[in-house]
Amino acid sequence: MCETLETTLSTVLRVPVRLTVAGRTDAGVHASGQVAHTDVPASALDTRSIGGDPARLVGRVAKMLPDDVRIKKVSTVSPHFDARFSALRRHYRYRLTDAVFGAEPVVARTTAAWRRPIDVDAINQASSVLVGLNDFAAFCRRREGATTIRDLQRFTWTRDVDGVLIGEVSADAFCWAMVRSLVGAVASVGDGRRDVEWCRALLDERERSAAVPVAEARGLCLIGVDYPAAAELAARNAITRDMRVAATDGAQGCCGDGWR
Repeated sequence: MCETLETTLSTVLRVPVRLTVAGRTDAGVHASGQVAHTDVPASALDTRSIGGDPARLVGRVAKMLPDDVRIKKVSTVSPHFDARFSALRRHYRYRLTDAVFGAEPVVARTTAAWRRPIDVDAINQASSVLVGLNDFAAFCRRREGATTIRDLQRFTWTRDVDGVLIGEVSADAFCWAMVRSLVGAVASVGDGRRDVEWCRALLDERERSAAVPVAEARGLCLIGVDYPAAAELAARNAITRDMRVAATDGAQGCCGDGWR
């Protein structure tokens, strides 16, 4: 999707576009609240179709993008704004059904299935013991030189009117596959196969745990990213770079996705 956006924007603006995103998502994971930035010369916006107003890009690129990709808002930002390093926290939502028939067809693309009944109180108890500043090595796929210490700020579950479990997960940043591993671990407590103490003990491990199942990608969606006020962006960038720069290990893929 990132490459699709870069290609489309490059075509419209007639300059090379390289996006830096707030959070890289695993294959099959959705994003309704992704944030990205790019640097382009002011002259690139001075065309008949855009007229110097970046907001007009929304309608312009919508005609060229596939149905499953959309840009919802475009604006100019402070030169200190960095979609990745300026972020204070990321918010994810996970949709999980434990219905015996699986996910309803109309929401199957965005709802994962769990084949055992889940107790909401139990899954919330398991989730609560993981909240805080911890080493989440047991839940992360190891990357050389990358830290697995994260501040998990929210992890709660409710059932919606259709009986689907909705997980709300927020943290300053996430390791690769961390959210899906968190969901798999607490769902194992929720269905009675594990207990809360097993979940708590995972925080003492320093390697990826083979006992932690990874939940399906389709149930996960990045729904939002929080940023500080413009005057605080430079300071936030410096703090984040100090904490996370090792995680990139000098490598960059599409969209500047070294870590999230």
